[in-house]
Amino acid sequence: MATALNEEELDNEDYYSLLNVRREASCEELKAAYRRLCMLYHPDKHRDPELKLQAERLFNLVHQAYEVLSDPQTRAIYDIYGKRGLEMEGWEVVERRRTPAEIREEFERLQREREERRLQQRTNPKGTISVGVDATDLFDRYEEEYEDVSGSGFPQIEINKMHISQSIEAPLTATDTAILSGNLSTQNGNGGGSINFALRRVTSAKGWGELEFGAGDLQGPLFGLKLFRNLTPRCFVTTNCALQFSSRGIRPGLTTVLARNLDKNTVGYLQWRWGIQSAMNTSIVRDTKTSHFTVALQLGIPHSFALISYQHKFQDDDQTRVKGSLKAGFFGVVVEYGAERKISRHSVLGAAVSVGVPQGVSLKVKELEKQRESTATDILQKKQEAEAAVRLMQESVRRIIEAEESRMGLIIVNAWYGKFVNDKSRKNEKVKVIDVTVPLQCLVKDSKLILTEASKAGLPGFYDPCVGEEKNLKVLYQFRGVLHQVMALDSEALRIPKQSHRIDTDG
Repeated sequence: MATALNEEELDNEDYYSLLNVRREASCEELKAAYRRLCMLYHPDKHRDPELKLQAERLFNLVHQAYEVLSDPQTRAIYDIYGKRGLEMEGWEVVERRRTPAEIREEFERLQREREERRLQQRTNPKGTISVGVDATDLFDRYEEEYEDVSGSGFPQIEINKMHISQSIEAPLTATDTAILSGNLSTQNGNGGGSINFALRRVTSAKGWGELEFGAGDLQGPLFGLKLFRNLTPRCFVTTNCALQFSSRGIRPGLTTVLARNLDKNTVGYLQWRWGIQSAMNTSIVRDTKTSHFTVALQLGIPHSFALISYQHKFQDDDQTRVKGSLKAGFFGVVVEYGAERKISRHSVLGAAVSVGVPQGVSLKVKELEKQRESTATDILQKKQEAEAAVRLMQESVRRIIEAEESRMGLIIVNAWYGKFVNDKSRKNEKVKVIDVTVPLQCLVKDSKLILTEASKAGLPGFYDPCVGEEKNLKVLYQFRGVLHQVMALDSEALRIPKQSHRIDTDG
């Protein structure tokens, strides 16, 4: 059965596995393991520039592991939270001589802040689900007209609209990003959807450009070009050109926004839109740690309005916010108030009541979900690091094999690590293993191989080929000229050679 995915399997180096020592290892054991790996990875032992660079990186990693584990204070923190605990921003100001419970509470606070930043910096996935509920009958009933209708004693409340949208960003290079988004909407029995794909390129420190392609079932293909440019340190401009293809022909559109930072928390905007729903708009937005305030005025066809809105941000773990707004124009007046609250690490739930003349009363429910970022990049990086380590081991392994052969000692013939499928009922499952013959031979010393009780994925030259699934280590070795074989669980301690591993060749 597959084991649960542990976040530390991807985010942390296992320093104990890297040094191949027990978690209870003494200072002397740490020092002996450190010296051995330093001799293996010392950059001065490699002349090839690429190997020298890889050796330097691994040498520094081993040095870092030893520094952490040899210091009682940093080792205590690492034992609770691993490498993430030591690298957490803000951790350096926390008193380290604390109880484990106090360390855990402080780390969780710092971790929440870090994860929010990482989600936004990487794929920035986000989505919204909005539901509109028509509650007009609660406030404005026509009892005289419908008094004879069965069931008219109860107010009629119905869902009259719904909107779902989702988007995700995928960095392609240091300057290029792909963005995929889509949405589905329905209102009063009519609905539709669209999908958009955009390519964004950062052209310089002052600007970027974006090409957009879209299509929907209610509208034809859309081609757009968006440009952003910083004019001064406090002023920027955005221009968006679009061509919308439909049965009525091509409908061009142009939107230009000029913005200026009025102070640290306030931005003023001037917007001009030509084409579909032409309009001119000016607004001021002030955003602080505890509040968000907007005032706007728009003159346009067909909508002209004035808007004022305020949102208060409570400084609690649930990130509770309450908000209210007033919007008045040729269409009438709308007052909206509501709140939102964080219900899990990646989800926010919000609700708002809208009261309008002549629109009536409606309730909106919205859920914002941030998807977890993909781990594929991290797994690929671990694989590349393992392959680099194996290349650095080749010369040392050659000398170890020569020494072991001279005394008929321990020779690793073959070794595999990963997911093995031996049960016939699971024959359709895919085998996922990697060859770890060289890394294991490199750990042989005086005709012995000793692996501690920890995941083998952290050993030099290893990586996890099937994250979250049950793994084993299978070793075929020769000792005193006789073949032996053993299979061990991932976190099981292993000591070879052993008489019980001997392969019986009788018959």
